[in-house]
Amino acid sequence: MAHTHDDHHHERPRDLTRNQDLVLSTLNEAHEPLSAYDILDRLREDGLRAPLQVYRALDKLIEQGLAHRLESLNAFVCCADVGCHRARGSAAFAICSGCGRVDEFADDEVNARLAGWAAEHGFALERTTIELRGRCAECRKSQSGSPLR
Repeated sequence: MAHTHDDHHHERPRDLTRNQDLVLSTLNEAHEPLSAYDILDRLREDGLRAPLQVYRALDKLIEQGLAHRLESLNAFVCCADVGCHRARGSAAFAICSGCGRVDEFADDEVNARLAGWAAEHGFALERTTIELRGRCAECRKSQSGSPLR
């Protein structure tokens, strides 16, 4: 099941700190993954001055399943479907190298295979994040000039 990050607005948990709420709002409003320094630049007028303030907020948002860190980009996105990966314990992302679009998805078969491997090898799986890099259909279409089949 895929979820785009285009319109990913969530209800605000009541227990967020001011900084966490500001960072989550910034991620919600972004149309691309943001680095911690991108977030800090956008929040300077709101009183955030130090990278540590942003990193602490991001850590809590990730812990609560409201945001994800994209390792390959060293950037963050708002979770597109809060309940999706919490139930499955994993998150996967298709990242377009052309336009930067990020689609979040989960696949039960892949999750089962990874969990099976972990069990066979006595590996205590804590979290699974998969990142696919490539070009989205829109970028491929605009590059070739013709519709994709």
